This record gives sequence, C-alpha cells and structure tokens, in this order.
Amino acid sequence: MRSVEEHQRAVAGLITARAPVDVAIGDALGLVLAADVVAPLALPGFDNSAMDGYAVVAEDIADATEDHPVKLPVAEDIPAGRTDALVLEPGTAHRIMTGAPLPTGATAVIPVEATDGSTEIVSIRASVRPGQHVRRAGEDVTPGTTVLHAGQVLTPAALGLAAALGLGSLRVVPRQRVLVMSTGSELVAPGTPLQPGQIYESNAVMLAAAVRDAGADVVTSSMTEDDVDLFRAELQKNAGDADLVITTGGVSAGAYEVVKDSLADEVEFVKVAMQPGMPQGSGVVWGTPIVTLPGNPVSALVSFEVFIRAPLRAAMGLPHPGRPRRPATLLENLKSPPGRRQFRRGVVDHDGGTVTSYGPPASHHLRWLASADCLLEIAEDVTELEAGSPVQVWDLS
Repeated sequence: MRSVEEHQRAVAGLITARAPVDVAIGDALGLVLAADVVAPLALPGFDNSAMDGYAVVAEDIADATEDHPVKLPVAEDIPAGRTDALVLEPGTAHRIMTGAPLPTGATAVIPVEATDGSTEIVSIRASVRPGQHVRRAGEDVTPGTTVLHAGQVLTPAALGLAAALGLGSLRVVPRQRVLVMSTGSELVAPGTPLQPGQIYESNAVMLAAAVRDAGADVVTSSMTEDDVDLFRAELQKNAGDADLVITTGGVSAGAYEVVKDSLADEVEFVKVAMQPGMPQGSGVVWGTPIVTLPGNPVSALVSFEVFIRAPLRAAMGLPHPGRPRRPATLLENLKSPPGRRQFRRGVVDHDGGTVTSYGPPASHHLRWLASADCLLEIAEDVTELEAGSPVQVWDLS
C-alpha cells in the first residue's frame, strides 16, 4: 500500500496556484495580496480637526479659564467636506467639525465641551497647546510608503486602509475553484421522500463546506448515479471551470464503482495505509486535477483533511495551511490496526493537554465526527496505546 506521506505528495503536486488577478476591494476579504501596496497619497491628506469645536490661534486663548473665559467672534462654520480654502484671522474662531480641514492660520482646536457652543461670539473656558486636537497631513501615512505587503491576508482593516488610499482594486492570489461530485444510485437530495434502500446525499454538502472553510470557492456541487456515461458527461460539463475536482464514492473494489470504471485511464487508484480512507485516487481529467475520495462520510472528510486541505490553502498563499498539530496525553487504552495509520475522532482538553477518543472508529459514524474537535493520529507501527501515552492530535477547531 502507498504511505500517507506518498499520497500527500501526489495530491499536493496536482494543486497549483492560479495567476494573480485584480479584484475589487469589496471582494478581496480573506484573499492574499500578490503585490505590495504603496501609498499614492498622504493620510490624512490635509491638516484636520480631531474634535468638534473651534479652530483658534492657541495664543489667543492662553489665559482662558472657567472663571475668566475668552470671547471670540465666530467668523466661519466649517463642516466636514467643505472644500474652499479658509484663513483664520487672529482674534477670531471658526466653528469646526471632526475631520474638517483646518483653516490656514489656526494652530489648535478647542473642544466644544470647553465652550458655550455659540455660533456668533463663542465663550471659551480653557486653553490649548499649539497643535492640540489637530491631525497633521501625513501623520498616519506618507506617500511612497509600503503599507501592505505581498503575502498578507486581507483583513477588514487592510481593506479599509486600501479604500482610504483611493484604491478600488487590489492584486491578489485568487481563490481555488473546486468542483465537488458525489456518486451513488442510492443517493437522493434532502427533502425528497426516501424509497427503500435510498439515503440522503451528505458528502457533497459536507465537502463543499470543507472547501469553503479552507478558503476556496465551489464551482458546483452535484451528485450522479452509478452510470459511467452520466458521470463522465457531468464531469466533462463542469471540469473546465474548476482548478480541482473532488469526487466521493465509487473507488472501492466492488462492482458498480463508477469513478473507477469511468477514469481508469486518467486516475491512479491506490490503497493508502490509513484508516479510515484506504481507497484513494489522483490524476488529471480534461486538463483539470482530480482527487477521488472514498464514499463513507467519515472517510471522505478525514481524507480531505489529510490530503487536500493543506495544499489547497497553500495554493492560495494562505498562511499556516495545515491544521495545527500538537502533542497530547491519552486518557484511555486504545487499539489500532497494524500497518495502517489511524485517524480517530477525539476531544482534546487544551488546558490539561489531554485527549480522549470520541465514538467508534468505523467510517460511517458521522455523528461523532460532527462533535469532535480533533483527529487523534496513531502511527502505522502502533497497535496498542495505554492511558498516559503521548499522541499527536490535529486541531480541527
């Protein structure tokens, strides 16, 4: 059988980054910058008020106190957005709002709370230092400064900065486009009455969610019957729009293995020394990489975690593409099949550094995986573990 590491390398070699593209900043959240962003202008772009109040010459109100206020005529009213150039004459004040441009000649802003708020002759009850409550041009960013760096994940704050600099788009590493296909004549869509022998389709929903959770886009999520012609027609119709195809089901050793029967010339089908998820496949179909996963739901999702998630994120430039792995102390006795790496569902106590398995190891027990917060990894050459043994866990949280 192929080792887990060998199949990880085979899958990772198929998944490659797309060429950088320019996207509108409103669509760039969570994407990775492909090029540095250099500020084309200053922030702030002009001296402006940090407070609602009055623009003044600081020396004019140096002696103002609560008991002996200084009174100044209000010569102008400056709301944010006023664009004409104003000059403050000594001995006068301009009422000014937060963010409004500071008039030439003003050296400070006195907050409205330290005045009577008048619009004609304002009574000022406190002094200010020169420069107080003034935001200077270029105080945050000077033109020519590299403010965002290639490889940086675009956060809300980063996009806010780009918008403040007047940038409508950014060059990014685009999301991977993934086609998810679930196979099986027994599958029906949720909401459809079940006939004897039928089950509701869950793998395509689950894997599409896993793809999105990894940061990629889902081209479409579909299911097909165990019919070679139907499967190939559906695959050919959608594969060209995808960077990666993920199928689930139809790869085991029995009859009616539609994926195996359809793609014998394009896909290398192998057995991987792991549990769950032994039957696997990878290759290229119609120019698009394809990874074929087993059909049992736990096998499918564990296989996605072990083989696909990390290279998929790496192809999008995302940092820390793999799940965090850390040691923990096992709180129970466990047995594992010889010659296979076992991935058991688990619950980890991060404070105590301990872990327990969660639910049976069989690959159809999806309920337990839905509530687990880690995968407990047991090496191929280990068949028994005693309570107190050190083990490695994959943090799914």
